[in-house]
Amino acid sequence: MDDARLAEWMKGYIRAWNSNDPEHIGSLFAEDARYYTAPFRPPWMGRDGIVQGWLKRQDEPGQTDFTWEQLVVAEDLAVIVGVTTYHATGKEPETRYSNLWVLRFDGEGRCSEFTEWWMQHP
Repeated sequence: MDDARLAEWMKGYIRAWNSNDPEHIGSLFAEDARYYTAPFRPPWMGRDGIVQGWLKRQDEPGQTDFTWEQLVVAEDLAVIVGVTTYHATGKEPETRYSNLWVLRFDGEGRCSEFTEWWMQHP
């Protein structure tokens, strides 16, 4: 993994986040990947399990803005910090979260392990 490959992967992740297209989601992950939506929750297992879990909790297209920067990029590891902003709706006020993602990649540039930490801003 290098800076350019990570930027492309993140571009694909944001595209998948905004489209909820199963092919966009699945293309990001290795066949046997694990996706932890919080560090101590059981992960979504495998590409198909990740797609299913994602679609059960999907955000609506355009519901969020996400900014990010890399903290670490190594051979098979990246650490990302980001901010997710959920736009105000008629029912809900704007909500903002800080994110920390630890990503492990296989030799083909697909994520093999995704762990996210998130904290709501006051």
